[in-house]
Amino acid sequence: MPVDHSEQIRIVQETVAGKEITFAHIMGGPAPVIYQKLGLNPQVDYGSSAIGIMNMTPPESAVIASDIAVKSGNVYLGFADRFTGTLIITGELSDVESAMTEILRFFDEELGYVICRLTKR
Repeated sequence: MPVDHSEQIRIVQETVAGKEITFAHIMGGPAPVIYQKLGLNPQVDYGSSAIGIMNMTPPESAVIASDIAVKSGNVYLGFADRFTGTLIITGELSDVESAMTEILRFFDEELGYVICRLTKR
């Protein structure tokens, strides 16, 4: 029996090699369900906590960013993926903001990356 390919969609994903941080956002006081769904540390004071998320290229940069994050504040490394360039950190709002700011500063001033603006909500 012949296969009908007329209904299939082909998607091609590609990334352009570059040195940039394309996304940097802090969620202040996120709902506990977000921690649970992301598999993050549930032993936190949700009222004063924050989640920071970043995306960068080349994706291996997430390793450097995770090192900077844990050395620049009292933050928990929730997720660092050297294949997608995603980094998620949690902690007190001031610590997460400090770590995210230091990552952006280092990548801009020391590594010459193009960085985005840090957003918060």
